[in-house]
Amino acid sequence: MAETITDEHGDSWVPEGPITPPPIFVWPPQPVALAKFLFGYPGFLFPWNAMYIALAVFSWYVLTPSLAAMETLEAWWIAAIFARNYGLLLIVTGGYHLRFYILGAQGKKYMFNRATPQAENRRFLFGRQVWDNMFWSVASGCTLLAIYECATLWALANGVIPYLDPQIYPVLFVLWFFLLPLFRDVHFYAIHRLLHIPYLYRKVHYLHHKNVDIGPWTGISMHPVEHAIFFSTMIIHWTLASHPIHIIWHAQNLILGPALGHLGYGKMALKGGGEFPLGQRYFHYLHHKHFECNYGGDSSVPIDKWVGSFHDGTAESQARIRERIIRMRRKQNSPKQNDTAESTI
Repeated sequence: MAETITDEHGDSWVPEGPITPPPIFVWPPQPVALAKFLFGYPGFLFPWNAMYIALAVFSWYVLTPSLAAMETLEAWWIAAIFARNYGLLLIVTGGYHLRFYILGAQGKKYMFNRATPQAENRRFLFGRQVWDNMFWSVASGCTLLAIYECATLWALANGVIPYLDPQIYPVLFVLWFFLLPLFRDVHFYAIHRLLHIPYLYRKVHYLHHKNVDIGPWTGISMHPVEHAIFFSTMIIHWTLASHPIHIIWHAQNLILGPALGHLGYGKMALKGGGEFPLGQRYFHYLHHKHFECNYGGDSSVPIDKWVGSFHDGTAESQARIRERIIRMRRKQNSPKQNDTAESTI
């Protein structure tokens, strides 16, 4: 059963039982459990991936110029894609912030950390955490992603990169929606570990980790260099055949998905006592709380578990991660880093 615990911020909600990776990379195979994970509710496809796919289909047919129009670099269609992305970011991420933090629609219920994003703190731009997060998300994040997306769609329109025709390859078209998240998870783990190298952390990744008390605008609040690295997962479409819906779906996952991962809540409470699932959001919350664990995405590809940096939310896992960090810092033979490791766990 889920429980409420007390930490440095007061009472905090933690999900029921330890975090467990989905039954994808397990031996022996578990076909029934895998099918339930892929197609059950809540699961891999429903509700969130299905909603993102529907949004991508709508965006392609209603909010995006045709490939024929994109054969030539022109300001109007580039501006249309920029405007579409800015609008969706403000509506979706802003909507999460409005519901959970401004209106307080469910108060502290199912909230991981009772401390909300800081209203005033001089370490943030404009002296406010949310304003700081919005600036980096909109000015840097949304802009750089739109550049990646426009470049990819232009290349597709001109035959520079391969096009996947759903009428010729319908099975592969559908399969992309299941394989692409796995690639994105591996890519995120790789670049995230890279960003935790001390030099890159101090120069780049520190900006994202200023947010200990996370909120939806924290999701893509990053240094421009980190945005360029984070969004580089889009280059998979430069080598493997894709349809515009795949490209748009991928881009919208990158710009909108992190808001859920940084929401700070484990469930959405509905009127009448119902609940709406938010997925394994506790996994990434633990990374913001402890830093040196859970580097992967949603743990669909459980690299953290394979290499020993997996934190499943239990006290036993916490003790193991603590010992791992201390050993790592001692090996680096840096008293200052040893102190840092002690203070962050």
